[in-house]
Amino acid sequence: MFMRALGIIFSDLHTDTVDELTRFRTLASVPFGGRYRLVDFALSNMVNAGITRVGIIAKRNYQSLMDHIGSGKDWDLSRRNGGVTIFPPFGNYRSDSLYANRLEAIKGLMGFISKANEEYVLMVDCDSVNVIDYHQVIQEHEERNADITVVYQKAEITPDLHPHMSLTIGEAGRVTSASLTSDVGTTANMAVNAWVIKRKLLYNLIDEALAHGANNFERDIILHNTSLLNIYASEYEGPYLHISSLATYFANNMKLLDSQVRAEIFEQKNQAIYTKVRDSAPTKYGKDAVVERCYIADGCVIEGTVRNSILFRGVKIGKNTVVENSILMQDTITGEHVKLNCVVADKNVTIRDRRNLSGCETIPYYLGKNVMV
Repeated sequence: MFMRALGIIFSDLHTDTVDELTRFRTLASVPFGGRYRLVDFALSNMVNAGITRVGIIAKRNYQSLMDHIGSGKDWDLSRRNGGVTIFPPFGNYRSDSLYANRLEAIKGLMGFISKANEEYVLMVDCDSVNVIDYHQVIQEHEERNADITVVYQKAEITPDLHPHMSLTIGEAGRVTSASLTSDVGTTANMAVNAWVIKRKLLYNLIDEALAHGANNFERDIILHNTSLLNIYASEYEGPYLHISSLATYFANNMKLLDSQVRAEIFEQKNQAIYTKVRDSAPTKYGKDAVVERCYIADGCVIEGTVRNSILFRGVKIGKNTVVENSILMQDTITGEHVKLNCVVADKNVTIRDRRNLSGCETIPYYLGKNVMV
């Protein structure tokens, strides 16, 4: 199954919203769920839909993204024709600045888009965890003869979802109007930052919009054309974990401790989530280890107590240490007699003996990459 669609992933448009986790990486390469990166979900959804040509737009701090994606072989995208390409940042030749918005980012891919043979373009962001069936979305797009299809979810709008576009949907799923934001406390048809558009139409719309000084894709492409183009909506009813702050990152990781949420994300038929393979030994549990309601990757060594926590690959928990309600990323090491509660430890963190660190669910205690405490 090969779809007639070109995939474009925006890796860096929402990086500033999670400043703590993106000081040394782009949002797309932020670790999630023990062994994944946020880009894995967008990329896997495309691959599961049969898309074999994907471009990832980078901007800054994208070395870890390049290392993670590599040749694309873990997503079956190491190909002579097609495959995955990471596009480095670009800037206006008249200034030293890089692209500032989605329109300018797409402008840098005009050559990539114009040379493609695919009929459609699927564009998605990396600010959420979801398992959208893009094969179905593109199929609906074709059946309706749509110019643009916007993926949406009917959701209760919380403060972190306020910046999402809200859609008014008429007969047969056609978008009749839209708002740039969604009102907090209401139930809205919230766009989830995923669009399907005819490739040649996208090229023409972007070229025209930039010629007129436009700088907002949602306003100048979607809102401006609701009465001029056939814009339809495709509903997504599955899990949608939006990452917009350290607090939402913490909360959405913790949701994976619920077996039903894990099943909705990782056990969907034909919707596997792929990631970079790292060959590690199984996790080793010491004779005094206690583990309750945790999500633990391989390669860990646990000799203390771990409750309600997520441990990434290679984490080591010392003797008489108690870890509760925490997220410890790859190769974090704790000493002995350590107590951690509501802590987010980035990669390669070392916590020495007898340290006592605690945050809370809304303000988790964050330890940066390579920090020693």
